[in-house]
Amino acid sequence: MKIALFSDIHANLPALEAFFVDVEKHRPDAIYCLGDLVGYNIWPNEVVHEIRKRRIPTIAGNYDFGIGRNSDDCGCAYKSDEEKANGAISISYTNSIMGDDERAYLKNLPSHINVEFKRNDETVNLLLVHGSPRRINEYLFEDRKEKSLVRILRDANADILCFGHTHQPYHKALLDYDGGTIYRHAINIGSIGKPKDGDNRGCYVLLNMDGNFRRPDKNSIHVEFVRFEYDVEKAAKAVEGSILPNAYAGALRKAH
Repeated sequence: MKIALFSDIHANLPALEAFFVDVEKHRPDAIYCLGDLVGYNIWPNEVVHEIRKRRIPTIAGNYDFGIGRNSDDCGCAYKSDEEKANGAISISYTNSIMGDDERAYLKNLPSHINVEFKRNDETVNLLLVHGSPRRINEYLFEDRKEKSLVRILRDANADILCFGHTHQPYHKALLDYDGGTIYRHAINIGSIGKPKDGDNRGCYVLLNMDGNFRRPDKNSIHVEFVRFEYDVEKAAKAVEGSILPNAYAGALRKAH
């Protein structure tokens, strides 16, 4: 079973179009979107349209949740007054151009998707969320203590947890604590439209899980982080040609 997972498009239509071309080469059995379709660029309606047209199962990101309710709060954790001011412009702009039908779609997206597999007489739970199983806007960074990550997966009954929100991809195979003999997997799938790991190419995940999956074997799934080129300049210049802060164009070019 080959599953493609992508997230955090953030109204970047050139990145989304390039993703669709790239992912088709890999012929996945299923595709899921982990949210944050909108914000920070000029194509929120077009991004929603392209995902709906393909009937891709999608969950709400924190930005989608805010825009779906015509709120001025995106649930973002800005680190400075400047970032907060820029964020206020972004959400106001996105709200001003969002179509009614597209907004209703965002409002009605589910908060998570749980996919259950039967492998070797075991039940394997794949849980898809945006931030974490606990909060749509919780950041699960790579440097989080492993015991804390395991506890989050345990409480959510997740053998494999896939999420986005930080825009920084990683995979951790986590041995269950307290003498456990099974592994749980935490997978941040990165961002296709607003990477923040210093690589401005889009990023998504191909998750391969065959019939030989066993929970005590940490290598029984294969996680591939796929990077693809897209027209970064087109996306950056679209920002610069709008009322959005130019800082967002720089962030696309430098992936920070």
